[in-house]
Amino acid sequence: MNTIAGPGLVSKLPHVGTTIFTVMSKLAAENGAINLSQGFPGFDCSPELVAFAERYLRTGFNQYAPMTGVPALREALAQKTFELYNVAYDPDNEVTITSGATEAIFAAITAVVRPGDEVIVFEPAYDSYVPAIELNGGIPVYVSLTPPNYRVDWQAVSEKITDKTRLILVNTPHNPTGRVWTADDLQQLATLIQERDIWVVSDEVYEHILFDGRVHRSLMTHPLLQERTFVVGSFGKTFHITGWKIGYCLAPKELSAEFRKIHQYLTFSTVTPIQYALADYLKEPEHYLHLSDFYERKRDLFLDGLRQSRFQFQPAEGSFFQTVSYAAISDEPDYELAVRLTKEIGVASIPVSVFYQQKNDYRILRFCFAKDDAVLQEAAERLSKL
Repeated sequence: MNTIAGPGLVSKLPHVGTTIFTVMSKLAAENGAINLSQGFPGFDCSPELVAFAERYLRTGFNQYAPMTGVPALREALAQKTFELYNVAYDPDNEVTITSGATEAIFAAITAVVRPGDEVIVFEPAYDSYVPAIELNGGIPVYVSLTPPNYRVDWQAVSEKITDKTRLILVNTPHNPTGRVWTADDLQQLATLIQERDIWVVSDEVYEHILFDGRVHRSLMTHPLLQERTFVVGSFGKTFHITGWKIGYCLAPKELSAEFRKIHQYLTFSTVTPIQYALADYLKEPEHYLHLSDFYERKRDLFLDGLRQSRFQFQPAEGSFFQTVSYAAISDEPDYELAVRLTKEIGVASIPVSVFYQQKNDYRILRFCFAKDDAVLQEAAERLSKL
């Protein structure tokens, strides 16, 4: 039987496979391990928020939302932003609700990056950034952050900027390292781009999770940066609802207009009843103002359990991730050790080398401490036996 050969499929992302989060979570499930790898809370959200969602599900709010998001949520988000940061965004023209922060990041990158444009990426970098750049024909240019403090070397950033640089990607608080940007970081960035045609995407999904008295320095709080920046946020990390996949983008009118052109053909709109539920839930600021205290206790509980171990660490500045060095324990590559620990002692983590383009291996593992206290204590006890 004769067959007709079709065209060969050439991958647009030939170097991309299954994400490390999927790999490690699957391995944890297969081995019955404690999963401190993938970044999702191990506890449920507020019953009050569930009740709000149920009410809207049962009262006919089940058709398409407006492309930009339901007005009530956009207005509540604009009000929250003004109260926290004293920055006013027009809910009609400068606030857009998206299907998760990952969608918002992709849409923002797509709005400004064209083939041949260079994009500054601070690594270790969350794994969705570079594929989004490459799918738009952009060229990622890496600035490496190194342990133990992962501070930005602004001289190195300056040396990487060229006439082709179109975008800089920022993430604060930072995943995977927990590093939090300072006011000086904002000013350094503003100084570098003020005379150049460079935009910024700022991933701020952990904005309410900072420790030891630190303050979140949103890029919107710097006047020059605010004019150039797509600020991306998420309700998933704040309200323990990562499975609901509700994110947003705050940006000046001109930027939002271009952002929305992408968003409307990417997902068009985001789940309707959940948006109404979040609008109601945002009316009470205590739902997010005490989140740092909640997670700081969990960070400290986990680290207290590791203090008698051979792991070395500096307490995370923000996010719900803690990185630890195992240099005093083993010379194994971090990926191999992460797999071995999952299988042998039943604790899954993420090897930080996967977040570097050249797979830089500093003998660092990342653990998520957004789990119940008993789970964190048990995980720390197992790890301390190494």
